[in-house]
Amino acid sequence: MFEQRSLIRTTLAEITAFHEDNGVLKTLTPPPIFMRVRRDTRTSLRDGEIDFTLWMGPIPVRWLARHEPGPTAHSFADRMIAGPLQSWLHQHIFRPVEGGVELVDRITLIHKPGWRGLLTRLAFDGLALRFLFFYRHLRTRMSLEKKH
Repeated sequence: MFEQRSLIRTTLAEITAFHEDNGVLKTLTPPPIFMRVRRDTRTSLRDGEIDFTLWMGPIPVRWLARHEPGPTAHSFADRMIAGPLQSWLHQHIFRPVEGGVELVDRITLIHKPGWRGLLTRLAFDGLALRFLFFYRHLRTRMSLEKKH
């Protein structure tokens, strides 16, 4: 399990609208990774699927995720249906606190056995995961706090 928490000086309505934007995944994907959406059937943060490819240099990583309700009233989750890991559940939790909204990204993941699991540990665990969510929280903060 991995968790990243940040205070974002914004409102629940603004952080929800930010995550509802269809272009937000590209905004939150750090270079040198490029993302290409293949199909997006999401009707809300809590319903639908998104099929995309992450290009990590010359290596394509295809990912199919289903969006579903999260653990709280102000949350949603994306669950990997097909992709590089054995399982991935990403909960996006927005909690109103004094001074704004606490953004919590909670990842529960299991790597595949064998050489595939070794590769995913390099790209989707440890330092790489910490960098990804540091970047995502920084971009969220930069996008939303400039309004306040």
